[in-house]
Amino acid sequence: MMACRYVLKSGFHLEMYAKVSPNIGLTTIGKLILHSRQFHSQRCALSKFGFLFDIDGVIVRGKRLLPSAKEAFVALTDRHGNFRVPCLFVTNAGNTLRQKKAQQLSDWLGIQVSQDQVVMSHSPVKMFTQFHEKHVLVSGQGPIHEIAKCLGFRHVTTVEQLRQVYTNLDMVDHTRRKAAPCAFEKYFPRIEAVILFGEPVRWETNLQLIIDVLMTDGKPMSPPKQTIHPHLPIIACNMDLLWMAEAPLPRFGHGCFLNCLESLYLKITGYELKYTALIGKPSEITYHHADHMLRQQAKQMGINGIKTIYCIGDNPETDIYGANLYNRYLQKRARSHKKLMSSNSVPMQAMAQASGQQITDVTTETDASDDCDEDDIGSTMIDSDENFAEKCESILVCTGVYCTDRDFVTFGGKKSSNHNHRDFVIDPELKKPKHVSLNILEALKMVFEKEGFH
Repeated sequence: MMACRYVLKSGFHLEMYAKVSPNIGLTTIGKLILHSRQFHSQRCALSKFGFLFDIDGVIVRGKRLLPSAKEAFVALTDRHGNFRVPCLFVTNAGNTLRQKKAQQLSDWLGIQVSQDQVVMSHSPVKMFTQFHEKHVLVSGQGPIHEIAKCLGFRHVTTVEQLRQVYTNLDMVDHTRRKAAPCAFEKYFPRIEAVILFGEPVRWETNLQLIIDVLMTDGKPMSPPKQTIHPHLPIIACNMDLLWMAEAPLPRFGHGCFLNCLESLYLKITGYELKYTALIGKPSEITYHHADHMLRQQAKQMGINGIKTIYCIGDNPETDIYGANLYNRYLQKRARSHKKLMSSNSVPMQAMAQASGQQITDVTTETDASDDCDEDDIGSTMIDSDENFAEKCESILVCTGVYCTDRDFVTFGGKKSSNHNHRDFVIDPELKKPKHVSLNILEALKMVFEKEGFH
């Protein structure tokens, strides 16, 4: 007895256990594979929709899997563990690589999640190729040096490495002070840009050294006679003010750190901190990128296009705001005449105008030789008309940051919270979800019934 396993490009697994004899040829086996592929395509042809799932507060709280999550993904997969509907996991986390987050999701949910189904807050940063050859300072926690390298940055210094070179800069914690300066500090190359991946562990160190770099134009030990303005380019990922872990109240997110950085810089210099780009939810660049990845997954499943994207999240200020903002862009785009897409730069301009962001000097080329297997993000900016979803619907679940028992994270009504980043348009309508569900499982049931999918 010999076991033969065939894995199709469509993602459908054909497992065939048969006695191998001279009478069974490759032609017969090929027909069986073709039949199974056609069956899989027919099964998926009905699903003209896809999902974008937030992770924290929707699937897990900290490291604890929420009770409804596992049952929800049983409904989303077939008996072979393959997804029946195109799905992506879009998180504002930026402290790990995509493949590690995919493995973590696989372990939690008991299904196979590939890295191509994961969008991290930093994923679209790869499109900023004009910074890849510059010396960049990166802030955050986790393997941020490796993350930056995988995104295409060639010359990377972490805040911790900078602290070790310039030993007189970090003065808050007396136990970490070094008596003698580094002998090589005067030869250290100038910092040319700053990339903020996420909240660091030691906020005081990162705040001090980042402001030092900005105020000295990348040379922390060479203070200028007057404040240099405009300052070095800054790209920030993840604007979440709050996020939900195991604690009963939400925890500080990277948005809190950005708020501190902006306030300190303004107080010290008298100038407002200006970002080259803000990446991650609710930025439309992230949703545009996710739309592209969802279509790629649909093609592999034999589905010709996605009409509706359902975005399931727990935070009205990021998940819901971002989904509604992207839907507004899709609707505006659908109403526009054909010349809107005559130039490759128009989609980026339209997104920047809709979100209130200023996005400067973004190229759309990517390095195909990158061995970290990151996404071809640049291609998302030049897709044709028929390759976009028709609409994006937001679904708010009550298992995370938003909770009906709390009043400091709200939408609608007399009291409305405003936790969005200062550079985003204040529009209460964008925080109102299209649907509200108790949890992820109830959200899926609602969508399946709405789409007539079983």
